[in-house]
Amino acid sequence: MSTAPTAVLRQGTPLPAPAARSSNRGRAMWLAVLLAALVLACLASLAVGARSIPPATVLESLFHFDSANGDHAVVFSRMVRTAAGLVVGMSLGLAGTAMQGVARNPLADPGILGVNAGAALAVVAGIFFFGAASVSSYLWYAFAGSAVAAVVVYSVASLGRSGATPVKLALAGAAVAAGMGSLMSAMLVTSQDSLELFRTWQVGALAGKSWEQVLSVLPFVGVGAVILLSTGRLLNSLALGDDMARGLGQKPGLGRAVSALGIVLLCGSATALAGPIGFIGLIVPHLLRGLVGPDYRWLLPLSLLAAPVVLLLADVAGRVILLPGEVPAGILAAMIGAPVFIAVVRRGRKAEL
Repeated sequence: MSTAPTAVLRQGTPLPAPAARSSNRGRAMWLAVLLAALVLACLASLAVGARSIPPATVLESLFHFDSANGDHAVVFSRMVRTAAGLVVGMSLGLAGTAMQGVARNPLADPGILGVNAGAALAVVAGIFFFGAASVSSYLWYAFAGSAVAAVVVYSVASLGRSGATPVKLALAGAAVAAGMGSLMSAMLVTSQDSLELFRTWQVGALAGKSWEQVLSVLPFVGVGAVILLSTGRLLNSLALGDDMARGLGQKPGLGRAVSALGIVLLCGSATALAGPIGFIGLIVPHLLRGLVGPDYRWLLPLSLLAAPVVLLLADVAGRVILLPGEVPAGILAAMIGAPVFIAVVRRGRKAEL
């Protein structure tokens, strides 16, 4: 009898090793495509705006910067905005992909499950009660709010005999997000100063950031990314159910706790830096599954590339559709993500991964 090696590519379905190698080559090709797309999105972010810069001038400013050249100065000023888009996009894409794996729910997203709402409420509380006014101070409030929201949503969804099912998680997340939104509104309507600070932050904009702000969240993003990128095998096992995951040598409870730590670090950092941007973590994993399948060992690193491409392109489009003004990236991301969310909800037969 033949004993040809096999490789598990789809939730426990073994495929012959040559087919596995062919599939991995295809995924590696998509990795290269997304990397090239990310480079192009970064160049577009540096070139496009109220004052457009030719691509050749952008490249010249990167390698031979001249402070006396006005075009070079414009490109330099856009670098921090591009860097913020990279950090926020990577954080939301990776966190959203991991959340869908942990919850076994294709509707899971930092916005839909209330994690962003918890971070936003905590930041507003920091502004209202303690006068927080910088990203470095927002950061710790955002971490605390994200963690509390995640615990509350999971605890509420776990009530009852069936435990935290995908549908109950989505419903609990929506309810918690609505409740936190009401508390946030109550604080804002009683303080004009808090409202003014919050208005410029809550729309999810990449404009107006500084290198100090970006660098302040970078260590937390790095730790969170390392944690989640190491959970690919765990998330593949969880997709088969907790009992099967235990049979494969995994510890579902500990794995979910470690994943939750990475998710809180990434969501808190992204929310503190750019405000509550929704739907990036929802739509990116769905686009990638259609390209490379459900293997989280590939989905996680690919989401790290694809999500900032989506966010940067949304930011670039927002700069030019209402000149001389601009539409914040968070608003355009929601405009793109809402139809995708509706389409996912209508495909009820795929409520579980």
